Amino acid sequence: MATKRNYRKEYDSYHSKPAQRKARSSRNKARRKMKAAGAKIRGREVDHKNKNPNDNRRSNLRAVSRKTNRSRKK
Repeated sequence: MATKRNYRKEYDSYHSKPAQRKARSSRNKARRKMKAAGAKIRGREVDHKNKNPNDNRRSNLRAVSRKTNRSRKK
């Protein structure tokens, strides 16, 4: 049986770091930007073509399926 995941420890040791918070904020901003531009993003994810979450130029963003977004090489 697998051990339970400790989400609190995971957040404290990784997700709360300034670099991760900045990247998460930028990804949220990209989603808002795509929504405002009228893109159909319901059930889809916003993909950064150059894989840089801080580059939110409209030409670098596209709406793709979850499968497509997560199968891209990082």
